[in-house]
Amino acid sequence: MMDKAKQVKKPTPKKAVKKPKDPSAKPKPKPVVPKKVKKLLLHKRTRPLWAKIRRMAKKKGVKPDTLVKRRAKFIVKPISGEKNGGKRLVRVNKGPRFYPTEPRPKKRRTGKITFKMHKRHYKKGISPGRIVIILAGRHKGKRVVVLKTLPSGMLMITGPHRINGCPIRRMHQMFTIVTSQKLDISGVKIPEHINDKYFKSRKFARLKAKAKKGEGNIFDAKKTVYKPNIKHRMDQVNVDKQILDVIRKHPDKKMMLAYIGSYFTLRNRMYPHKMKF
Repeated sequence: MMDKAKQVKKPTPKKAVKKPKDPSAKPKPKPVVPKKVKKLLLHKRTRPLWAKIRRMAKKKGVKPDTLVKRRAKFIVKPISGEKNGGKRLVRVNKGPRFYPTEPRPKKRRTGKITFKMHKRHYKKGISPGRIVIILAGRHKGKRVVVLKTLPSGMLMITGPHRINGCPIRRMHQMFTIVTSQKLDISGVKIPEHINDKYFKSRKFARLKAKAKKGEGNIFDAKKTVYKPNIKHRMDQVNVDKQILDVIRKHPDKKMMLAYIGSYFTLRNRMYPHKMKF
């Protein structure tokens, strides 16, 4: 038998020995934060502003304290006359002539989060091509196809119009039931101009424009003759044609056409919380 190889022990690393503190050494002075910088750091709304100032100072290669400048509130103006003192302090920004009876809260815009900056959350399963059931409005009970989600958080849907009479419109996800049926609409091209602005009321915009010119008041109850928008009609025909082509390619096209064309209703002993959509 061969002799067993001798195990070679690895040298253990030496621990760093801590040097004793010198009692005669002076303690390092703590960095003094200027008063104007401390105000920025303490307030939660101005904290992101201080981060911007630090980044700007790093680019310029200077200290961030130097970029925080105080504007002068007063200007010294010379005044003639022996008894007038020779000079006078004058405010740079004049104060208001009238003051409110109650203090008004100051609005700080730094770090403000607006509605358009909010993150959108959708129901589980909502995606382009999903068939949903509408629960409110003039088209309630209809099964429609989700085209896409809009930046406002609304859903862009269509019937299609040729099957159940529902046009391209916006719908809040709160008023929908998500079903298990889905169409592959990856090849459907939706025009880019169909966005949130596309669905705004034309009647209100027209009256507002008239009021701006001085032609009338937006609150005047005048009867206006409805004129269909040809551009909207062409968009509807274009999108419907593509959706119908997708349905015709579906393996169960007859079932799918009947499913989208039918209404959803509840009958006796039908409980929504026990149903599978």
